Amino acid sequence: MPSTVIVGTQWGDEGKGRVVDICAAQSDMVIRYHGGNNAGHTVIVGDEIFPFHLIPSGIISGKFCVIGSGLVVDLGVLLEEKQGLEARGIQVEGKLAISDHCHVILPYHKALEKADEERLGSRRIGSTLRGIGPAYTDKASRRGIRLGELAYPECFREHLENNVAEKNEILSKIYGAEPLAAETIYEVTMEHYRHISHMITDTSVLVNRTLNEGKQVLFE
Repeated sequence: MPSTVIVGTQWGDEGKGRVVDICAAQSDMVIRYHGGNNAGHTVIVGDEIFPFHLIPSGIISGKFCVIGSGLVVDLGVLLEEKQGLEARGIQVEGKLAISDHCHVILPYHKALEKADEERLGSRRIGSTLRGIGPAYTDKASRRGIRLGELAYPECFREHLENNVAEKNEILSKIYGAEPLAAETIYEVTMEHYRHISHMITDTSVLVNRTLNEGKQVLFE
């Protein structure tokens, strides 16, 4: 089962993107396996610059790409990135699969991160305010919402309403911030989901099948 795993050990910005771009050209499948849209690679092809935040950069080499279960995904950012690549002639349809186990970044994650940074003042950690940390916190505490849940709208709505009620208590009583509307979050999330639902699947099956076929898999 041939595979290559690229791991950074310098807290980012150590040149992983260059290595990924070189190795992707020699791979059959490229998988991003953790993180969120606070990271990514920038690839330069001729005079064109392609910034990647969620979609593996192997997509510009025409490779089949996977957003793995370890990621936390902001659906709005993912959709914007997909549409931006397509507008520049990069094929995404049929070349990208997204794990149904990915946890979803929702507006309350961003609101909580922003409120906490404001509370810390000069001691703030310098977060990107994209909700990455709070989304992983919910994943660890088993309160998170996975992409697969969105295929069951009523179950998703109930889970979301419970989460928003809890987060609103924290936002208003601890941080003095404005509460959020669960229905608005639901409608926006489902609208984004409709555009990418056909790409969401159990990616572990795809990856294992590719490895069993002896194809080259790159984990970035």
